[in-house]
Amino acid sequence: MSSSKEKIVLLFSDFLFINLAWALYYFFRIESGWIPYTTPTSFLIPSVIVYVYWLIVFSFSGLYQHWFVRSRFDEFSSVVKAVSLGCILLFFAIFLDDAINNAKAISRYLILIYWSLMVVSVSIGRILIRSFQINLLEKGIGLRNTVIVGTGQRAKDLNVLINKFPQLGYKIKGFISLNGNHDKQPSVLGELEDITHLISVNHVTEVLIALESKEKERLFDILKNCAQEKVHLKIMPDTYEIISGMVKTNQLYGVPLIEVMPEIMTHSQKLLKRIIDMGLSLTCLVILSPFLLLLIILIKITSRGPVFYTQTRVGKNGALFTMYKFRSMYQNAEEYGPEWSGESDPRITPIGRLIRKVYIDEIPQMINVIRNEMSIVGPRPERPHFVEILKKEIPYYYKRLAVKPGITGWAQIKHKYDSSLDDVIEKLQYDFYYVENMSLKLDLKIMVNTALVIIFMKGH
Repeated sequence: MSSSKEKIVLLFSDFLFINLAWALYYFFRIESGWIPYTTPTSFLIPSVIVYVYWLIVFSFSGLYQHWFVRSRFDEFSSVVKAVSLGCILLFFAIFLDDAINNAKAISRYLILIYWSLMVVSVSIGRILIRSFQINLLEKGIGLRNTVIVGTGQRAKDLNVLINKFPQLGYKIKGFISLNGNHDKQPSVLGELEDITHLISVNHVTEVLIALESKEKERLFDILKNCAQEKVHLKIMPDTYEIISGMVKTNQLYGVPLIEVMPEIMTHSQKLLKRIIDMGLSLTCLVILSPFLLLLIILIKITSRGPVFYTQTRVGKNGALFTMYKFRSMYQNAEEYGPEWSGESDPRITPIGRLIRKVYIDEIPQMINVIRNEMSIVGPRPERPHFVEILKKEIPYYYKRLAVKPGITGWAQIKHKYDSSLDDVIEKLQYDFYYVENMSLKLDLKIMVNTALVIIFMKGH
């Protein structure tokens, strides 16, 4: 089932079962006469408001995120979490309303009844949908064309498991060899060097990587060859890695797989992140405008040159944009080409040294945030010159360009200021961590830590 069809079916199911839960609750609360009430409540208008409310809660909880294969238990668990969140918010809203109107507290206990009706009703609809999807996959309908990279025993074992469980949704087209020692087996489609062509010819959307221990060094080659293809990559980890907890796996029917570059944030979470970016940027620029005007005057009178320093940087998916900063160096500081700035760089002006300590030089980048070129939190944008160097040094560097760059990031609060290529390479592990674990909670943690750095003047 395509993502658009799946979303339509889920929306229709939720519409039916949210309103069913409301109808049962209305009967229990109003029509049954079992519980006294002071003012009769209409049925239709509240039902519309309630449905819109749950639509918003479910969207922000990720319940409309596309899942190619999802177990019924995972679906039920997600529904329980989303309904619990929504009912907690309702509880506090009712508590506040009761306090204002001096009403009896009996109405608050009705939330538990409504919670039960919502969990049971919505879960029934969604479990029916997931059961229908699984049934289609078992019949071979909607399977995704898949290749397995590797021809060793682990690749063969993975193939057996997948063929045993068609509910996983994979249709194995064949294997991709890493070393050419496959004796012209008919199931081997070709070599790793031809994977781009093989993906295109076989209309592959899923690539499963199952390497032997001696082949692990080829992982970056595989990722690099698949970087530009619109395929989902999953890696079969070692048993030791699973037991030791070194990796987080998604297991369905006993098949452990690690997804490479998963969509961590839902569309609703990305929208909320964008709203936060816009809100913080506009608020900061307005509140700090008198101070920024004074800073502009100080920069202008203490050294020759423009107030703002502009530089071409690499953004999301490699797009180039012009980044703005307050100038903290003397004019023509990079007349001999781009280079990194150290903490005691003589090119830095006295006022520049101060504003770097508290990251004030970065404030103009909020204009980039408003223009949707950057985010408040994300990997720092790098210059094209250094990006080309890093792409050659690190085959997996493209992963860092999968998200919008930020004014501050996980690497900035965990590592010292960049002064060499080695520093940038070392900080990449923090950037990769952020990309793989993006969340509003992590963004908040980074912003709080950045605020502490500014307050205690620990910048460079």
